[in-house]
Amino acid sequence: MLTRRHFLKFSGGLGALGVSTTAYGFSAPVLRLNVTRYNVSPPKWPPGLKLKIAALADLHACDPWMSLDRIHAIVARTNALKPDVIVLLGDYVAGHRQVSRFIPAGEWAGVLGGLKAPLGVHAVLGNHDWWDDKTVQREGQGTTIAARALEAVGIPVYENDAKKFSKDGHPFWIAGLGDQLAYLPARRFRSVRRIGVDDLGATLAKVTDTAPVILMAHEPDVARRVPSRVALQLSGHTHGGQVRMLGWSPIAPSGQLLTYGHVRINCDIVVSGGLGCSLMPFRLGVPPEIVLVTVGAAGSVVA
Repeated sequence: MLTRRHFLKFSGGLGALGVSTTAYGFSAPVLRLNVTRYNVSPPKWPPGLKLKIAALADLHACDPWMSLDRIHAIVARTNALKPDVIVLLGDYVAGHRQVSRFIPAGEWAGVLGGLKAPLGVHAVLGNHDWWDDKTVQREGQGTTIAARALEAVGIPVYENDAKKFSKDGHPFWIAGLGDQLAYLPARRFRSVRRIGVDDLGATLAKVTDTAPVILMAHEPDVARRVPSRVALQLSGHTHGGQVRMLGWSPIAPSGQLLTYGHVRINCDIVVSGGLGCSLMPFRLGVPPEIVLVTVGAAGSVVA
């Protein structure tokens, strides 16, 4: 795996390919935003339960790369897919400094408040949403600005929590894991003695019956500890590597297997390539995407 420093050097070398390449995924009209569809059939999934889940990950709101107009268009495109449920997988705040404006949480959350689905919109936070809140980082506790903004527009934020829903008479659970990289390393702030706020055991303990579980986890890393009791894990964080060539990414923060797409370890896992950028406004071979997962349908993936 390359370090971030090596990646920046690598990216600089790619600059010779031209500005149009380095701006890939951001200069194109929003209408060219990808919708990547996955059809998954987890073992023991109830016959007759077909669930369409739209997943948005790694928005990284900022001007000019992920403007409010662009977010409005993503919301409209997502609503047009008519999913049963929408999940937001974290990292709403800007992930790099090459911006003309950092968009305040109240503004991007207000736009996300326009998302609509019969079974609701549900969210977890990502590491950047935690890192961006200097008060929470310094004190080692508290509710982040991003969480308050989402809750203010009616979008519940799950932190090691689970809630039960039903479709066509079939119950299922939506669970959300606390972020696994919530706090910057403890040497930065002496009051912080931990990195993550995730508690998989406590999250799944809130599931009180045998109905299937959909788990939201910003970082996909937890997948190797997720029991087969979970039907599907939905994650973001990796941006598909942000640079992806022939199915390989030079930066794979969660390992190549969990960088992008649909895999099965203990359960089915779908890792979104996300919408925005971290480190720098640069994508190559992994365009911004909305993910639409149909659970209870045979097949794999259709871009």
